[in-house]
Amino acid sequence: MATDDSNDKHGPQSPLRRQILKGMAALPAMAAFGASPSFALTTSEVNATGLAVTDTEVTVGILHSVTGTMAISETGSVQAEKLAIEQINAMGGVLGRKIKFIQEDGASDWPTFAEKAKKLLVNDKCASVFGCWTSASRKAVLPVFEQYNGMLYYPTFYEGLEQSKNVIYTGQEATQQIIAGLDWVVKEKGAKTFYLLGSDYIWPRTSNKIARKHIENHLKLEVVGEEYFPLGHTQFNSAINKIKLKKPDVIYAIIVGGSNVAFYKQLKAAGFNLEDKQTLLTISVTEDEIQGIGGENIVGAYACMKYFQSLKNENNEKFVAAFKEMWGKDIVIGDVTQAAYLGPWLWKLTVEKAGSFDIDKVAAASPGIEFKGAPEGYVRIHENHHLWSKTRVGRARTDGQYDVVYETADLVEPNPFPAGYQ
Repeated sequence: MATDDSNDKHGPQSPLRRQILKGMAALPAMAAFGASPSFALTTSEVNATGLAVTDTEVTVGILHSVTGTMAISETGSVQAEKLAIEQINAMGGVLGRKIKFIQEDGASDWPTFAEKAKKLLVNDKCASVFGCWTSASRKAVLPVFEQYNGMLYYPTFYEGLEQSKNVIYTGQEATQQIIAGLDWVVKEKGAKTFYLLGSDYIWPRTSNKIARKHIENHLKLEVVGEEYFPLGHTQFNSAINKIKLKKPDVIYAIIVGGSNVAFYKQLKAAGFNLEDKQTLLTISVTEDEIQGIGGENIVGAYACMKYFQSLKNENNEKFVAAFKEMWGKDIVIGDVTQAAYLGPWLWKLTVEKAGSFDIDKVAAASPGIEFKGAPEGYVRIHENHHLWSKTRVGRARTDGQYDVVYETADLVEPNPFPAGYQ
């Protein structure tokens, strides 16, 4: 796919482009992005490794599922990355070069992700790639990025237990989400028993492994059931009947993609009342999924994330307004969508700090990069390539939004290898 400049809807004279340029006040101030770099650097100075960089343009990749069961979750990431690129280009680009993107569809298929990643790096020479959602897709592309020395900005909350020079993880790892969320629900709800549910691939299984260790070994509480379902699964009545029999204090749900629609509708049809009878804590349902689920089917459920669309701060209000301006007034924004938006901005800041698009220089310059304009609030890249971020818990409303009921006072340091959980 060509850059949006080639599309009439998004072209240089389009209403959208005029609106973005006219509404630059809707972006954080330049101070939020650090000192302005010198744009006088020649292409040979900023690109010593044969990337797709010219005097006027730099090419990046977007790699997400826009078809298949994961499209319900990943479409928002694509939209966020395109918005960030549009805004960066409106401000002059990166090192004086406008960003062109090439978009590929992972199609909810892990081998396809690996194939497309290789294309973007080897054939298209992309200076960076913004992409993936599931841990399975990330694990599939990781060897490709490491072999061909590419840079991936990965936006999804995940299980941790990974660190790579070639990845910047803009979502949460386990200590910032799984462990923090369980601690909150035990403290606030007095929970003692848990039933673990998940889709059947690496992230839910590893996340629930961490959750079980935390529940049993650290909190000294009980897991009364644990079940997994294939991606795209739609028949949950058997599992729901088991939950009825076990009567857990907390249903801990890590079901992903379109399966969430069937699960929450069937849970409600079975008589579960998440508003005041049954506590459910999820780490996988954002506002994007609720659009398919329907707010009335999940109202009262809790989600542990770092971002909710309803956050009250100036950065977020401007981000939400710009997102709706670009993608429609009825669009919603979830945690991973916001984390995806961070990717192009963090890359811009890092490239300009490094004074180069070269991957090794970008990797070396990443630790300490600050983004004061993040919709979630100030974030910073740790030396382990994860982000310092706050942890928050939201409660689902009937309108598909979350009320924030808890947030940490300070940023939580990322620790992808917590002792005792591996």
